[in-house]
Order: sequence, then structure tokens, then C-alpha cells
Amino acid sequence: QLQASGGGLVQAGGSLRLSCAASGGTFSSYSMAWFRQVPGLEREFVGAISWSGVTAYYADSVKGRFTISRDNAKSTGYLQMDSLKREDTAVYGCAASESWGWGRSAPEQYDYWGQGTLVTVSS
Repeated sequence: QLQASGGGLVQAGGSLRLSCAASGGTFSSYSMAWFRQVPGLEREFVGAISWSGVTAYYADSVKGRFTISRDNAKSTGYLQMDSLKREDTAVYGCAASESWGWGRSAPEQYDYWGQGTLVTVSS
């Protein structure tokens, strides 16, 4: 199971760190991704990180502003969001997969999903 947390209201230009706590499996055996969704729109890929945490890739829209990391000892993944923009407002969720590969950005490529957390960026 996955559970995202850490969302909230933040001003544009500010920062926020989301967490994704995993339970019920061997966290280090799964790659992890973050997605976001605005009501009425399709789910959007944010970024993903490999099992070890050594490799990560990001959507162009967040590259250079967002950083994904993980602590396998704590079975927790993180999404550090800096220089937030109003267009970053969305429900953010984490997902996991037993597979890993560069460019895996489609929701159907991930096997496990958790509840999301709302991030609201105000101007």
C-alpha cells in the first residue's frame, strides 16, 4: 500500500515536500513514480526514480524545480517541489512498479497506487 502526504497551500515561488509511505512489501524492490491530476484533466506524469534511488527522470514541466528521492530503510519516497507555480496545483499521488526503465511515464505501467494529496499554489 502507498500513502501520499504533505500537501497543502503554498504561495507561488515557495516549496513543499511530499512523502509517499509504503507498506506491505519490500519497498526497495519497486521503482516509484509521482503523478498529478487536475479535476477534469488526464493524469500527468511528474517523475520517477529507480529501485536504488540512483536514477531519476522528470517531466519537462517540472525539470529543474522538482526532485524525487527515496529512503528505502524507511520505505518512503519523497517529492521535493521548489519554485512552485500556480499551474502546479493538483492532486499528487505516488505509484510503484516492479519494473524500471527510462521513460516509463504512462499510468498503466505502474502496478500500485495510493491515495493522493492536494497541493494548491496561490499567486
